[in-house]
Amino acid sequence: MVVVGAGPAGLFASLRLLELGLRPVILDRGKPVSQRKHDIARLTKDHIVNPDSNWCFGEGGAGTYSDGKLYTRSTKRGDIGAVLRKFIEHGADEKILIDAHAHIGTDRLSPIIARIRETVESHGGEYHFGSRVVNFIGEEVGQCRIKGVVDQFGNRFEGAAVILATGHSARDIYELFAERGWLLEKKNFALGVRVEHPQELINTIQYHSKHYSPLLPPASYRLTTQIGSHGVFSFCMCPGGVIVPATTSEGYQVVNGMSNSKRNSAYANSGIAVTVTPHDIPRYAEYGELCLLRFQQDVERAMYASAGVNAVAPAQRLTDFCEGRASAVLNKCNYMGDTIAEPLHELLPDFVTDSLRQAFKAFDSKMHGFYTSEASILAVESRTSSPVRIPRGSDFQHPQLRGLYPCGEGAGYAGGIVSSAVDGINAANKVSGAVS
Repeated sequence: MVVVGAGPAGLFASLRLLELGLRPVILDRGKPVSQRKHDIARLTKDHIVNPDSNWCFGEGGAGTYSDGKLYTRSTKRGDIGAVLRKFIEHGADEKILIDAHAHIGTDRLSPIIARIRETVESHGGEYHFGSRVVNFIGEEVGQCRIKGVVDQFGNRFEGAAVILATGHSARDIYELFAERGWLLEKKNFALGVRVEHPQELINTIQYHSKHYSPLLPPASYRLTTQIGSHGVFSFCMCPGGVIVPATTSEGYQVVNGMSNSKRNSAYANSGIAVTVTPHDIPRYAEYGELCLLRFQQDVERAMYASAGVNAVAPAQRLTDFCEGRASAVLNKCNYMGDTIAEPLHELLPDFVTDSLRQAFKAFDSKMHGFYTSEASILAVESRTSSPVRIPRGSDFQHPQLRGLYPCGEGAGYAGGIVSSAVDGINAANKVSGAVS
């Protein structure tokens, strides 16, 4: 079986395929997990983007270098406990089985991902890093039957089926589908900013005391509100965390958040995102099923243009953003890169700015002290989920491309490590039933 992508969906699909007696051949455009850190360092320090190896692409996928959060609400899609136990088998702490918001941490998740590779390879699986899929191999028998893939070097990898688990930032796959006229669907997503507060302030708010016990963990929060037709919500909240540059190509600016296992940074950050639907962006209708993707790209390009350098994040004090003025001085910020003061209230789309302004003040009524000049916002938090879905039937196969099993975040059927892993397992089960 050919598995495209070594993120959670691809890795757990591969583990399940082995259990079912099938041999996975895994392709990933990026590098092994231990080597990704060198490209990440080049991005943060030298502003050089490797489009195939970065915070999103490479062994383990985006989750490996953005925290390792294991919380999911997708409890009816499969056996979440089985996913957690697999992590424990490969080195995770057993407490993830009982923690309400289980978290591994980037520092501990990386070696766990490497051990999963060792398991796959020791049981007959095969990895090919630096292999970016550019086409599918098929034969015409009424419908197109997919039997393999071709990478950027022309190498062909054939199998009984292909599991497509490329992640939500593999835009070239969406472009390939659009170019060939294969079915795609537009999918609502969310876009906003990353908000950072001093962790001590969040602790004081959440523990209702300036004298909270040092034995308590760094406090987190989860916020949501409805502003008109738009939902606004916290996303990927990182207590004791850092903000990272998450772009995957030259000319785009993206931020994300992460924490190490101890969550011992002096700052807390969270994505605060606004729901986006095709109705919000009527002028993008000409792009059809890619309309939300084109909008996402334009916002990321606008953020890059404001700074003009990769990994330099436009930033503003939260109160200045809400009051419509430029920040003369920025707060100290725990961002792995440089920041530049920019009027984000003017750079972001109007409906996003308006929704965020109202939401920040609404959040202050739930967490008194959230609205403060001590808080910073950095842009843009745009990779919350895929703005495109690759459709599949109840058998998990693409309606036109039989033998192709889209799954995970890149196909638009998951959001986060655990739900992606569960979706990968489900895809493997469907593959086994079809080829057995």
